[in-house]
Amino acid sequence: MRGDLSAILFLLVLLFSVAIFNSYNGSGTSSSVLPFFRLSSVTMSALAPTDSAPTTMPAPAPTDSASATMSSPTPADSAAAPMPGSAPAPVPESVPEMPNATPSTVSNASAITEKTRSSVVEMSRLEKMEEGLARSRAAIRRAVLGRNYTSDRKRRGFVPRGSIYHNSYAFHQSYVEMEKRLKIWIYKEGEPPIFHDGSSMGLYSIEGQFIQEMDKKRLPFITNDPEQALLYFLPFSVERMVRFFYKKGSTVNVVKLISVVISDYVQVVANKYSYWNSSNGADHFMVACHDWAPKATVKEEVVRSLIRVMCNANTSEGFNPRKDAPLPEFNFMFRLPTVVRVPTPPSSKRMLAFFAGGNHGSVRKFLFEQWDGKDPQIQIFQRLAVGQNYREYMMNAKYCLCPSGYEVASPRLTESILAGCVPVPISDGYVLPFSDVLDWSQFSVRIPVQKIPKLKEILSNIPEHSYLKLQANVMKVQKHFVINDPPKRFDVVHMLFHSIWLRRLNLRLYDL
Repeated sequence: MRGDLSAILFLLVLLFSVAIFNSYNGSGTSSSVLPFFRLSSVTMSALAPTDSAPTTMPAPAPTDSASATMSSPTPADSAAAPMPGSAPAPVPESVPEMPNATPSTVSNASAITEKTRSSVVEMSRLEKMEEGLARSRAAIRRAVLGRNYTSDRKRRGFVPRGSIYHNSYAFHQSYVEMEKRLKIWIYKEGEPPIFHDGSSMGLYSIEGQFIQEMDKKRLPFITNDPEQALLYFLPFSVERMVRFFYKKGSTVNVVKLISVVISDYVQVVANKYSYWNSSNGADHFMVACHDWAPKATVKEEVVRSLIRVMCNANTSEGFNPRKDAPLPEFNFMFRLPTVVRVPTPPSSKRMLAFFAGGNHGSVRKFLFEQWDGKDPQIQIFQRLAVGQNYREYMMNAKYCLCPSGYEVASPRLTESILAGCVPVPISDGYVLPFSDVLDWSQFSVRIPVQKIPKLKEILSNIPEHSYLKLQANVMKVQKHFVINDPPKRFDVVHMLFHSIWLRRLNLRLYDL
């Protein structure tokens, strides 16, 4: 009986070995072997105990305000591929002996083996990255469940707390994990000014500021080794392309030309490097603030998976908050914007609401029709008179109106926060900056476009204690909208990196 059992076990081992051997010689790749390792008990035991069912930071989902929130991680879909954690399958050191093999047969087998080896090496690199991301998700989940900030004990720096965050524990741990794991590689192709450059002053200057900061390589996230990168940056400026192609009165389709340039750039880097093709661009990102950036990228098949970081974060124009990230808009005039050093006390703010800006776009046209010169408590100007100070108006108003212009984004959003004024976004389809982690309802008042006629009624009915809380929270959130030179932890540049990091954290390359 014992001998029969031994024979059966020997036969099973032999059959399993033959199956593994055939998987290498049959397809020439590791595709039929690696799934076994991804599903093995060894793989799952390599993860933290709480990660027995892989968890993920919830992908940003639109709410009634078209924003996305970052809350406690939830279990991944049961159908999702488990995170890899085991060693890659072994690669044969030599071509297996084959009876009646011809020279061409042996040559083809060598090529197949080499292809298998390179494929397994690439999968091994991705496995290590995906395992690290799985550990980050597990750490975030533990921080949320344990309601603690213990991971940053040694640094003893700023710790996000309070109601301005959807979940401060999740945000803090995610930020710590970003500092631990995030590495970005920048493509070197292209010459300034369209590539590796961009305007540093003006309405779209945050685009140029970010591209230039990336090329300065002062940030710890930048790596010189593309093999270590979690993300890859495409360093082109849409704003520069518009300035280069657009000529007043011309009938040239500038948006189409921009699409061609971006597509050509992607083809160049995809042909030269393996990284784009490994993920179909899903772990690549671009940054653009010009209004035409969404139109130039939303319909192009080649960049469909690309993470688009854009000021014009308009869901009605194809902005996808699950994949794309909103970028706050600034209007740099001669110097970087700063926080008001001596803010006006809330009790001294006598004006209910203020706005100054061009009467362009349907939203502003509606606003001017309803309130221009109609009420002294609602101060609206197309242009301030000589001697009038724009920032003083913002400081002396309780609420600063931020209506959409030609597009949804407006620099008044960041200007009002830095001035200590409660922002009032008036737009439809606008995904607010950093809304993955920031709860805008705690420091702003969002008003739908159709309710512009009830603007005064809505703002006047907010109790004084509620206004004081909103204004106090504006002062707290200022830290995340300041531009420092060089950048500092939790400032606008690092918040932008965190938005991009979240998209990569949500991405599982094995699901693509």
